[in-house]
Amino acid sequence: MRLPVDPVENLSALIRCRSVTPAEGGALAALAAMLEPLGARVDRPTFSEDGQADVENLYARIGGKGPHLMFAGHTDVVPPGDEAAWTHPPFAAEIADGEMFGRGAVDMKGGIACFVAALARYFKKNGSPHGSVSFLITGDEEGPAVNGTAKLLRWAADRGETWDAAIVGEPTNVDVLGDMMKIGRRGSLSGRVAVNGRQGHVAYPDRADNPLPGLLALAESLLRPPFDEGTEDFPPTNLEITSIDVGNSATNVIPGRATMAFNIRFNDGWSVEALQDEIRSRLERAAAENRLRPGRTGPVAFDLEWRDRPSPVFLTRDEKLTRTLAASVEALTGRKPDPSTSGGTSDARFIKDYCPVVEFGLVGRTMHMVDERVPLEELETLTRIYLRFLEDWFA
Repeated sequence: MRLPVDPVENLSALIRCRSVTPAEGGALAALAAMLEPLGARVDRPTFSEDGQADVENLYARIGGKGPHLMFAGHTDVVPPGDEAAWTHPPFAAEIADGEMFGRGAVDMKGGIACFVAALARYFKKNGSPHGSVSFLITGDEEGPAVNGTAKLLRWAADRGETWDAAIVGEPTNVDVLGDMMKIGRRGSLSGRVAVNGRQGHVAYPDRADNPLPGLLALAESLLRPPFDEGTEDFPPTNLEITSIDVGNSATNVIPGRATMAFNIRFNDGWSVEALQDEIRSRLERAAAENRLRPGRTGPVAFDLEWRDRPSPVFLTRDEKLTRTLAASVEALTGRKPDPSTSGGTSDARFIKDYCPVVEFGLVGRTMHMVDERVPLEELETLTRIYLRFLEDWFA
């Protein structure tokens, strides 16, 4: 049976699947077909939750004992946008000037294609590894991440699966292949603050309470002073106001309620609970010290609501995993990858509860853009990096 040793061929098959989140689009079926010649046992559980789309996932394991390495990622992609704006169709996997074009080329069907090719080359060169390799692939990373990796991990763990280490194939490199790997991620916490006033006519301000001055005072309390100066492994905690709204289209009406949304990315100096306490304390102090209008006696009345699910901060300290990967990258590119904790969240935030995890994949320069593409040379180099890692880690 023919082994899937060519990352270009693997990626072409995956890109041609229109797996716009949360649709499977044939991508998991294509991946399963690649893994079967390697002797993988493949499961494709579908998870559901009220108010969310059902999502199909894939878990495949090769081998049954010894050190267990997980490769994790996703086959779902963001929508292509205006397909007429693409130089090459987003789901055609066309090659031009040494690059393959297509949605998911770098985020992250390319990483999956390379790891499959690397594992196939390992089998061809060395036979079965002295251990196990599993693929934990979701179709819900670009979506709400409700019916994907978190549930797939629990599903596998309930069936007795345990892992010693994991690689997530997200496009971690910024400018050139080998410049960065992710060894952790900042935490993420979102909230919404609403200030209650009293609606009225702008010509009669004494009969109304405009909530906006109070909301701006609360916003200022969240922005200053800084939460911290950063830690040894993470940059300073940063809060951004992402919207302020009164739902008012009239210019002669004082609004009765104003809302503010925010997101904070925090370092390992904070837990979610400690940060929530700090934010509430800042808001309460600002509310007590300000008034909606001069002469009013009561403090600013506000409501605070936490949005979505917070993501805790994490840092991987497993030296075998990080050093083996860094050495493999340097051997193939001549570059020592920066062990970074920058960027947004990823599904590694779920995996870190089960085993040490590090992220390394392609250059993310064109991800989510029109004409997303990857140089064929980078696909080959990443495949060789993964192969070198497999040989050294299992050795």
